[in-house]
Amino acid sequence: MGSRSAAEQGVSATLEGRQQHLESILREMKSVAIGFSGGADSTLLLRVAVQVLGDDALALTAVSPSFPDRDRLAAIELARGMGARHLLVDSHEFDEPGYVANAPSRCFFCKKELFDLLKEAAARHGLSTIAYGAITDDLGDFRPGMDAARRAGARAPLLEAGFSKNDVRELSRRLDLPTWDRPASACLSSRIPHGTPIDVAMLQRVELSEDFLLAHGFRQVRVRAHGDLARVECDPSEIHRLMESPLREALVARLLELGFRQVTVDLEGYRMGSLNPKR
Repeated sequence: MGSRSAAEQGVSATLEGRQQHLESILREMKSVAIGFSGGADSTLLLRVAVQVLGDDALALTAVSPSFPDRDRLAAIELARGMGARHLLVDSHEFDEPGYVANAPSRCFFCKKELFDLLKEAAARHGLSTIAYGAITDDLGDFRPGMDAARRAGARAPLLEAGFSKNDVRELSRRLDLPTWDRPASACLSSRIPHGTPIDVAMLQRVELSEDFLLAHGFRQVRVRAHGDLARVECDPSEIHRLMESPLREALVARLLELGFRQVTVDLEGYRMGSLNPKR
């Protein structure tokens, strides 16, 4: 079956039209609790929700060892800057054996925990709907978390309005959101190959390793942990920097200090979901 046109799907062919559609979806909800990571997608969703619903929009950030502290601090600052009501809630996905086992379905358990927290917050604050920041690009990747969303009855207003990643970035730029060009982010557990149990100490090692690279001016980085071997991914245009002194020596020294025994550079560079199962 051929792909349907935007008109056939009820999606506007213009960004302005998609923005209006998004606003109408949120208006129809009347109130909403939004899973808010501080990434580009959830930030745009929250920004428009606050514009349309005011205090009837609530942001909830789930905090756990898989959520980098740098992202927690960014989420707090972003929500404050938008004047949004914002909750930080401890997430307990590590209590779920299916999450710790780190099968390809790991994200299902994480998102199920998030949606359970959103449901609790929505009930406590008298909100009608729970929502998250999925977009059209997410339909083409391995996303077990979207199954958890369907089971929980969570809405995806950006997806419903037909927003792609390019749409999110362009509208965010027009709205002066600092996340408009923020690199893609993901939980720290995504750095551990499927089948290797998730270990909090390893996640801390990965987080501090990435903090080192970010402090040295890299914008898009991943440190994938293969046991005691660290595989460093960055934008292909910056790989040469990893090979140059004195940064190369400092990077190796820091990662060895954190507990890795070997450090490698992935010559393909960063790519989203490089540890995901291949379809």
